[in-house]
Amino acid sequence: MEWNILGHEWAADLLAQHIARQEVRHAYLFAGPPGVGRRSLALRFAQALNCTNPPQPGQPCGTCRACTQIESMRQADLTVIQALDEDGLPREGGSLKIDQIRDLQRTLSLSPYEARYRVALLLRFQEANINAQNAFLKTLEEPPEKSILLLTANSVESLLPTIVSRCEILRLRPLPVEQLEQALASRWGLPGDEARLLAHYSGGRAGYALRLHHDPAELERRREWLEDLQRLLGENRRQRFNYVEHEFKDKEKLRLALQVWLSFWRDVLLCAAGSSVPLINLDRAEQVRFMAEKLDLPFVRARVSDLERAVQRLDANVNARLLAEVILLDWPKL
Repeated sequence: MEWNILGHEWAADLLAQHIARQEVRHAYLFAGPPGVGRRSLALRFAQALNCTNPPQPGQPCGTCRACTQIESMRQADLTVIQALDEDGLPREGGSLKIDQIRDLQRTLSLSPYEARYRVALLLRFQEANINAQNAFLKTLEEPPEKSILLLTANSVESLLPTIVSRCEILRLRPLPVEQLEQALASRWGLPGDEARLLAHYSGGRAGYALRLHHDPAELERRREWLEDLQRLLGENRRQRFNYVEHEFKDKEKLRLALQVWLSFWRDVLLCAAGSSVPLINLDRAEQVRFMAEKLDLPFVRARVSDLERAVQRLDANVNARLLAEVILLDWPKL
């Protein structure tokens, strides 16, 4: 059953079978790294659930009114919940709060307006605070009739075990880099060099690769942060602190920079360990090899661990500037 999903055909087949056999669960958790296709798969499932003209059970037509509205996330019986920033606008890295869950519960208590099911899509549910997760648990324990709950999250471990245990879990993984490179070239028509570079940059995550392709500004920011990393390695403590003060007054900006820096240090770690795993920053292979030769493996491993912990700590109430300063203090001067 073709859902036009790249790399997660097994998941599409499973979900289609649930619909065809009338064995749909009340809650599904799509877990995997950002950009791997969690939201796309969840939306395709919502289309299959409510399609008014399915070619066969479990397969959406993609052209009926319900399918087109769900694709744009504007269907009357589809409710999308995600973290908000301080101004109440949707933003990655924000907080999904208990009031949003309570509003959702009131919505789910109503019968569907026009579709077969009410569908609630809760994006990046790892950003839900503990009160919101506990409130949502009640909905999972007593799911409203004719309602399907779809959650996306970075990992199963980022959620309360009591929530995970009440969901059908689908763990989504990146594609092999070579397979994504071929798909970007053949399916989306990207030039060969760009397809190869974006496949590596994304680590096999099709959604992230396409986002970089469609947003040159984000690709440029990525390049600038890698240039900053190289420059900072040659600067003293005062210069590094000045950089942090100027650049990282916003927590979300720091998050994005840390993720890019983490990809570079990961490459250095792989190179230092003699791994054959493809580099992410393929265009900086020479710089990666230089650092791998200059630094010992335990030191590089520690820097990768520092960055991983820093990304996780940003989800807590930490001072972004102080966190960045601590990270840069431990970087070598080369």
